[in-house]
Amino acid sequence: MKLDIKNIEDFQIGVILPINKPYKWTSFDVVKKVKNQIVKKIRQTTDIRPKSFKVGHAGTLDPLAEGLVIVCTGKATKKISELMAGEKEYEATIELGKTTPSYDLETDYDQTFTINHISEKDVKEVLKTFIGEQDQIPPVYSAKNVNGRRAYDYARKGEKLELKSNKITITEIELLEYNMPNITIKVVCGKGTYIRTLAHDIGIRLNSGGHLVKLIRTRIGGYKIDSSLTIEELDQALINL
Repeated sequence: MKLDIKNIEDFQIGVILPINKPYKWTSFDVVKKVKNQIVKKIRQTTDIRPKSFKVGHAGTLDPLAEGLVIVCTGKATKKISELMAGEKEYEATIELGKTTPSYDLETDYDQTFTINHISEKDVKEVLKTFIGEQDQIPPVYSAKNVNGRRAYDYARKGEKLELKSNKITITEIELLEYNMPNITIKVVCGKGTYIRTLAHDIGIRLNSGGHLVKLIRTRIGGYKIDSSLTIEELDQALINL
């Protein structure tokens, strides 16, 4: 993607940046990097010394996930809530037959199950059952705020925590690849959907277990990963500005 910015001051007026988040970066890492690079460029090329420069993101993406994070600068931060409400699209790879407490690779396996009975047809039939509005319980290893603390703080300290379910909507779910013990699916869903929980629940409905091994967010509303900037591309664009 080409950065369509003519003046560095445009970032203070307000810019929406679709960024391709690298693996193991937090969403905050992306925001911090973008903010630092823009402020550095402003100070290098203008007399402006910004005391407060707003930068935020529209929707957290787990460190072990990759893909689209929308970063907003300046007055565009007012659009964050609107952007967060947009439909999301993901590609997720799930390993069946094993579970982890975090529902992904952050924690070690805790249980194993047979997968010999699971056919491609079984997977397709089970996926259909997740389409529509439903209740979903967030994973305990999540950034969910509970009494002023993140849920993962409780989980990592071994403290018991019961999370309430949320209403979510899945509008599309499709099997992209069946390569046991792994399956890769495409998911189109609304705000608040945890794909890690979905992976876990798919395993249960297949009378087995499951956990997320790879996740890529490919779309948020009208913004697509194909039109996003890598961190390196953003750095180069700012150098050339």
